[in-house]
Amino acid sequence: MTAPVTGPEAAPVTGPETAPVTGPDAIGSSSVTAPPAGAASSCRVAAPADTTEASTSSNAAPGLVVVGTGMAGLALARGVRARDPERPITLITADSGDEYAKPLLSSAFTKGQTAADLSTRSALEVAEALDARLRIHTRVDAIDPAARCLHLGAERLPYAQLVLASGAAPYHPFTVSAALADRVFQINDLDDYRRFRAALTRHGPGPARVAIIGAGLVGCEYANDLHAGGHRVTLIAPEATPLARLLPTRLGEVLAAAFARGGITTRLAREVISLEAVSDDAVLTLDDGERLGADVVLIATGLRPRTALADAAGLAVSPAGILTDRYLATSAPGIYALGDVACVDGLGAAEHGVSARYVQPLQASARALAATLTGTPTEVIYGAWPVVAKTPLLPVVALPPAESPAHWRVEGEGEDLAAIADNAAGKVIGFALIGRCVRRKVALARAAPALLG
Repeated sequence: MTAPVTGPEAAPVTGPETAPVTGPDAIGSSSVTAPPAGAASSCRVAAPADTTEASTSSNAAPGLVVVGTGMAGLALARGVRARDPERPITLITADSGDEYAKPLLSSAFTKGQTAADLSTRSALEVAEALDARLRIHTRVDAIDPAARCLHLGAERLPYAQLVLASGAAPYHPFTVSAALADRVFQINDLDDYRRFRAALTRHGPGPARVAIIGAGLVGCEYANDLHAGGHRVTLIAPEATPLARLLPTRLGEVLAAAFARGGITTRLAREVISLEAVSDDAVLTLDDGERLGADVVLIATGLRPRTALADAAGLAVSPAGILTDRYLATSAPGIYALGDVACVDGLGAAEHGVSARYVQPLQASARALAATLTGTPTEVIYGAWPVVAKTPLLPVVALPPAESPAHWRVEGEGEDLAAIADNAAGKVIGFALIGRCVRRKVALARAAPALLG
């Protein structure tokens, strides 16, 4: 390992990833693998060596091309197809193209679900339902906005409209040695989950020791899920309390206590300074000198939007994502951004852009863009939609305020607490709820301002 873990789950994203990616913002839906140089396929789903019904894709009529077949890409394709039965649609993904619900990954161990259980439809089934061309395991090397085409190796794929829905990639806080490659993981898609679950299975029938680095939303959800699935979990983070981005300190302390009572070991306000293979263990050394042995390690230190492809093509980007207007149009004509990779309403004023990486904003964006792309320009609107954490040891719902509150009001007792953020005028601008107080989410959300009105 080359650097200590510094906890980007609790810090702003600091920059785009460094390599072009095309991939999944994680729910694989429609895609087709790239054919070899000099060949292309017009059939719905193909593998790299598949030449069935071959035709030259560069000669095909340009249509809508969507890069990324996660929840965003799939929702958009469905919306466009519902409005326009004839438009050519091509979807490109770096993964297998199987459809699944990404939010269910962090509750699958509790239910004993395998990757096969989580996959709801194959790429072929989705392609047939959408009447779309799917290209799986395909890498986009470059975008040529002037020629309106994508570079896929030696192939040039033209587009009339291009949507970048390539999601966000896990942040890598340090380098993992080859000796730990089969014991250290990050989970961002179904293929990642499959590999992680296989590692736990190889460990044996008994409970595995799982060290989770990062106590943000992903880390806390997997800690609860793996613990409920029978494993011995240690949660490590530099922040003093879990869910530090969502919960004020007092509520975070109560959540940490609930984790500890439930059987999750916590090492908060600690940093990992080394990670090494010792015999069959992955050994983590913390900044206070403590050494922890683990069978597997899960790194959950946040995500960064996949902006490198757009940046290389000259599109306006920021650490928060690809900058768009309220219609999700980027700085390049005919190119749009959607989902986790987009910073909405940030074009021309990046500091005011909104990056809402949750299901409701994603669905609203996909609906609006589907309308825009089929002739009804529609601005994106986000309501006051709170985040619901899957932490059954103590329920959590939060709507983080968009600005620093004048003060927090904390109501309730024990594990049932509501923290309400007020501005200087005394108006509710956010809230955090734990325990039975999560029942107040609807009433408080009605009083709070829209995320993007």
